[in-house]
Amino acid sequence: MDSDMLYSIGELSRRTGLTVKTIRYYSDKGIVPPTGRSPAGYRLYGLDAVARLDLARTLRDLGLDLATVRKVLDREASVQEVADAHADALDVQIQTLRLRRAVLRAVARRGPTTMEMDLMHRLATLSQAEQRRLVADFIDDAFKGFHANPEFVALMRSAIPELPDDPTPEQVGAWVELTELCQNAEFRTAVRRIAEDQAEEPSPQDVSGLHDGLNQAMRERIDEAVSTGILPASATTSPLAELLGGLYGHAFESAGDGDLRRWILARLQPTADPQTRRYWQLLATTNGWPASPSLAPVYTWFTTAFRGVSATAATS
Repeated sequence: MDSDMLYSIGELSRRTGLTVKTIRYYSDKGIVPPTGRSPAGYRLYGLDAVARLDLARTLRDLGLDLATVRKVLDREASVQEVADAHADALDVQIQTLRLRRAVLRAVARRGPTTMEMDLMHRLATLSQAEQRRLVADFIDDAFKGFHANPEFVALMRSAIPELPDDPTPEQVGAWVELTELCQNAEFRTAVRRIAEDQAEEPSPQDVSGLHDGLNQAMRERIDEAVSTGILPASATTSPLAELLGGLYGHAFESAGDGDLRRWILARLQPTADPQTRRYWQLLATTNGWPASPSLAPVYTWFTTAFRGVSATAATS
């Protein structure tokens, strides 16, 4: 071959912008093999060496390892195949980096100890299956041997928190706090008590859709009470409490006012429990669900007023 069409490493360096050391290293790895040798024994490269080095630099800039680069250059793998596989690998790396960033942001906001920070990282990096198992274990423990209210337990099992692949710091913080809450023995007891109280409903019919309507009606009536100065709860709130009680009584087709009043108090009182309310708030934040307005103040007022009605009826 005419030596005028061959390039030394120094000439390749000037044409490609790569250092002599890099080209020599690539040559040793088979990325750009020499075409021949000069009389003095120096490596010489053909015209294709420039194109191979340009492609090798592009692939390396994209993060591909040298072994993969060589496969592409030697046509053992297509650029399309390599790019697709590498993009998938990058997806995993990006997801990991985003999760680390969210954990660090959450750590910066919460200011935890070293042990708490380690716990936050381990909880945030659990797989989705491990996340579900953690909450499922809490539900299994809370309702062990309890069969009186399967609908409530089914609701708890259906509303499982799942940290997204790209969580915000708020979602990481909510997930960590939620897992801590699930380890709280008092909270387990409170959740079981709610299920036991609700199991005492006088009517077993499905009222999930109707319950939203009653909540709305309750809010509207209490807003009216606020605007007319009836609140806070006192003897003057009795007519309003009876009116709302009537709404519930008609909706659930209860037999007697006494049973109805007992059931309403049992059903609504746990809603004001701060741990229970916090659980559902954390669940919504973790899953990225829109926050719904809390009815806890409404329920607190209503149960207070209804107790007043019950006491008045009992002494009359």
